[in-house]
Amino acid sequence: MAACYARRRLFSKLFNFRRKYPLCFCSNYSSNSSQSNAQYCIQIVRRMDYENFLCTLLIPKKFQKSAFAVRAFNVELAQIRDAVNDKQIGKARMLFWRDCLEQVYKGQPPQHPVAMALTEAVEKHNLSKRWFTRLIDARETNLEDKPHQDIKSLEDYNENSVSSVLYLILESSGIKDVHADHAASHIGKAIGIVTLLRAAPYLANQRKVYIPSDILIKHEVSHQDVIRGNASQSLKDVVYELASTANTHMSTARSFQSKVPKAAIKTLLPGVSCQNYLDKVQKADFNMFDNSLRERNNLLPLQLLKQVLKGKY
Repeated sequence: MAACYARRRLFSKLFNFRRKYPLCFCSNYSSNSSQSNAQYCIQIVRRMDYENFLCTLLIPKKFQKSAFAVRAFNVELAQIRDAVNDKQIGKARMLFWRDCLEQVYKGQPPQHPVAMALTEAVEKHNLSKRWFTRLIDARETNLEDKPHQDIKSLEDYNENSVSSVLYLILESSGIKDVHADHAASHIGKAIGIVTLLRAAPYLANQRKVYIPSDILIKHEVSHQDVIRGNASQSLKDVVYELASTANTHMSTARSFQSKVPKAAIKTLLPGVSCQNYLDKVQKADFNMFDNSLRERNNLLPLQLLKQVLKGKY
């Protein structure tokens, strides 16, 4: 019965969303209206961050516009490193968003749909500027295109980037709770580690390795070992250690589940896809090059709704 109810809700949400927000919108933005700004943010998140797009759809409708504005801001920043080859150009784009943020908090945003949508969200929910600043700082540091020296450095980066976005979405949903913040912190760290693992095979094809150096050294794995895509036992041990660290963060986040306000559950749903990957990589014997890890999870919408019905993340 619960599964049938979840499927009906899923189909209803996706049908109504597609009718309201056609896919072709984003490439031809021309209007400055609040609705058009919101549509732009939704479409860029849908194209570039689909899993979090699905999660955001399950946030109460009155909070969705602000949550999508935050997500779109994060997408704009995250794209910079991959979009430019010159680090200085990347820094110039980061500077644009720093200046943009200043204008947003003055209520005078530039004529950019994300900036204007973000201004509306900031004014409506009094979003904390420090989380945006931390996010920009973290993304700019990432332009150096170097691996983290150790797992602590990676966790700090994830806290400043991924967790900061979750804090802002909690604020966008009117939630200010220490337990929800603690859960968001650990979920953000876990997501960051999983994102690194998911991207590692793709980056290896580009002869790039961002796995923390201390873990590679500990297991006697070189960058060339990763680039060659050889799923040796030593490399599996590296993946196991990273996945175990992420799983510990997810377990810690779930330990707050009974204390987190019910309204916060939907904002913490990004942890679901994170846990899905951890389960799949375990089944793949911690071989991050296994083809099963590249397959899109078509059941994710249903899994998200199931967790909502259970009151879990």
